Amino acid sequence: MHNESNLPLTKLNVFSFKGVQMRTFHITWFTFFVCFFGWFGLAPLMPTIRQDLGLSKAQVGNTIIAAVSATIIARLIIGKLCDVWGPRKTYTALLLISALPVMCVGLATSYTSFLLFRLGIGVIGASFVITQFHTSMMFGSKIKGTANAVAGGWGNLGGGITNMVMPLIFAAIVGFGFTKGEAWRYAMIVPGLLILIMAFVYYRYTKDTPAGNFDEIDHHISNRKKTDWSVLVDWRIWALAMAYGVCFGMEITFDNVAALHFTDSFKLSQSSAGFWAGIFGFMNLFARALGGIAADKTGKRFGLKGKGILLAVLLLLEGIGLILFAKAGGLGFAIISMLSFALFLKMANGTTYAIVPFVNEKNVGMVSGIVGAGGNLGGMLFGFLFRSTAITYAQAFIYIGIVVMITGAIVFVTRFERKKVKVSEQEILLQEAAVA
Repeated sequence: MHNESNLPLTKLNVFSFKGVQMRTFHITWFTFFVCFFGWFGLAPLMPTIRQDLGLSKAQVGNTIIAAVSATIIARLIIGKLCDVWGPRKTYTALLLISALPVMCVGLATSYTSFLLFRLGIGVIGASFVITQFHTSMMFGSKIKGTANAVAGGWGNLGGGITNMVMPLIFAAIVGFGFTKGEAWRYAMIVPGLLILIMAFVYYRYTKDTPAGNFDEIDHHISNRKKTDWSVLVDWRIWALAMAYGVCFGMEITFDNVAALHFTDSFKLSQSSAGFWAGIFGFMNLFARALGGIAADKTGKRFGLKGKGILLAVLLLLEGIGLILFAKAGGLGFAIISMLSFALFLKMANGTTYAIVPFVNEKNVGMVSGIVGAGGNLGGMLFGFLFRSTAITYAQAFIYIGIVVMITGAIVFVTRFERKKVKVSEQEILLQEAAVA
């Protein structure tokens, strides 16, 4: 016999902390939020780090690429581990491993050592896959997109808040009499400690599913032993990976370069540049959730086909906004156009992961990992544009805007709906009952 306490929730009340589902929901998004502090804590301090380590534009670009490239492989591995170990153990292990390079990056004394530390820190970006997988476990099919989008968005909010907060931590350390070269190093100990705290909280207070942990409930035991490689020949998954590459990939790229762009293009101080870069990330408070809600409502009326069209339109609008931002002559118009492309970009993030759990219900972890890795692959490829000495940051934004619009067209012609829509919906409900 099952009661509601060990079934996936059919409603999302973000003000509730009642039950393992909502407790896990809040812990998982907040852990992802903290991970962003470790992952992007260095980005708003790069004007100082660039000077301290004597980095060229190409070297700065290489460190940005390193920060997102390690995440590609990590996300693929983590997606599979979620299916096998369960999200609780997977997240705890990831946090414990990632805290080390975050806390030790201050030991870097050269370009090479700094690059290697940023590569190591990049592994923490795989935290996103676990957050989306874990949220999918806790909520029913009709609310999955919204729940995933809110959890992902509030976690991504860390990318904006870190741009605002890390320069303040840096300034406080300088205020205690340390040099700027010492301050950026000590500042990174703060996110490292927070990550360790969340490793304890995650292990202690979450469960893999509403009914208990994987090793307690014989969860899909036959599926957990074998890898279903058929997902690799499903074009829909690659279309979603491309889409995520140009929305989330652009987001993490912008988190990395925004402070430098505002400093160099509009002659802002490190704190002011960090503030405006932070506003971009702050949009995650509602914009990604808005995408998930819109996708769930569209899905109810028009199915996966409708969700796919919605995603295509959002990508088109994101691309237009990016080009307008690149062409902005003054700070005011740059901020207005940044907010517009940020809205569509983050809504596209939410819409993508409102489709992901329904493409292959037996391999949600793997699909989530592949699409998530696509986001970082996009971020890595965009990073090469920003390391180039042949083009400016503004030109790089224009090229990316064009790529985003082309990807939107590809998504538009992709058929996301399954052949057996009615049966699939029943299968989802049966699976959710099996989880319980």
